[in-house]
Amino acid sequence: MDLDLAWQLLCAALVIFMTPGLAFFYGGLVKSKSVVSMMMLSFGSMMIVTILWVLYGASGIGAISEPNQLVGNPFQDFGLTELMSGIGEGEAGNAFGGIAFGASFAIITVALISGAVADRARFWPWILFAGIWVTLVYFPGQAWVWAFDDEGPLGWILGKGVLDWAGGTIVHQAAGAAALALALVLGRRKAGFSKEEAQPHNVPLVLIGASILWFGWFGFNTGVYGADLGQTSLIFLNTLITPAAAMLGFLVVEQLKDGKATAVGAASGIVAGLVAITPACAHLDPVWALLLGVIAGAVCCFAIDLKYVLGYDDTLDVVGIHLVAGFIGCVYLGFFATVGGEGVLMGGDFEFLFWQVASSLIVIAWAFVVAFAVGWAIEKTVGFRAKEEDELAGIDQVLHGDGYAIN
Repeated sequence: MDLDLAWQLLCAALVIFMTPGLAFFYGGLVKSKSVVSMMMLSFGSMMIVTILWVLYGASGIGAISEPNQLVGNPFQDFGLTELMSGIGEGEAGNAFGGIAFGASFAIITVALISGAVADRARFWPWILFAGIWVTLVYFPGQAWVWAFDDEGPLGWILGKGVLDWAGGTIVHQAAGAAALALALVLGRRKAGFSKEEAQPHNVPLVLIGASILWFGWFGFNTGVYGADLGQTSLIFLNTLITPAAAMLGFLVVEQLKDGKATAVGAASGIVAGLVAITPACAHLDPVWALLLGVIAGAVCCFAIDLKYVLGYDDTLDVVGIHLVAGFIGCVYLGFFATVGGEGVLMGGDFEFLFWQVASSLIVIAWAFVVAFAVGWAIEKTVGFRAKEEDELAGIDQVLHGDGYAIN
């Protein structure tokens, strides 16, 4: 087997494992009477996104063939039937590896959104939302960021010279924007919005989830087929450095702000650093990756409290961590990129900085608008949010027949 392909398949497995890790991370943060429901949203994402990716995401909507094309033909190779005919050829094998790796990204992007609607979202409406949103936002959007052929970039974001190695825009900022939209559509929880009420029910589960995410993120960032040894090693190192620095930044701010450094704060800092380094891992010297982590951790420690100021109920801080840290990572490259491009403080030009910012804002706007429209339509028709009495009683028992009936 081609060693590059073997590494990509291993990385795909690591990224797929991140979604159960996210389920643990989110599950530990919510109330005990909704932990099963929370974890089911992640597993439901694995179910629906995998099916749609194979049917039309990978080779249809997310497969563009012309520069600046916005969306592919969903029936171009429906169900991968044409690709399957060449399974004995080396190129087909590489293609299937890329499709598996791409599926893992699509799955976790959607699963991230679910943290904003914990304790109150119904399972089947979530599956409906996930299928529509991933079709309209992620499938075409991932091609905008990464699609290219032998003649050059095909995706319009890539064509603008934007650096986003592993998804600061279409993964984290898009998920964070969609999370904000759904938080606004579903409204506040009946109980648990205040800091005093929103205590995690199982901190060790949160730390286990964060550990799995960090472990899997090495596959997330290094799994691109054909990357050279030096580049892969730099990516791996930066994926270690930045979360460590972000944990420090988060905990220092938490200590100064709240008087104590918490285990949940440590886990949140790790995730903030992982998000921030996602677009930047291949484009920064290690010392600049370290600085990025400190900044991302410190800023996200403040950002997660914005929901109490502005009044939106983003249950598990998807906005304050994924949207904010993803934006920081992309914009930071506009100033400090040293590999594959030059930030303005490293001798680069302001056009590069402009497109690092503009591409993020465009993706955020599109992801938010689609999520709000789809979420609102589902809420007004079949109903997205659980009934008030079910929410208070515990949606694990009501929706799934599992879990605890008490908080």
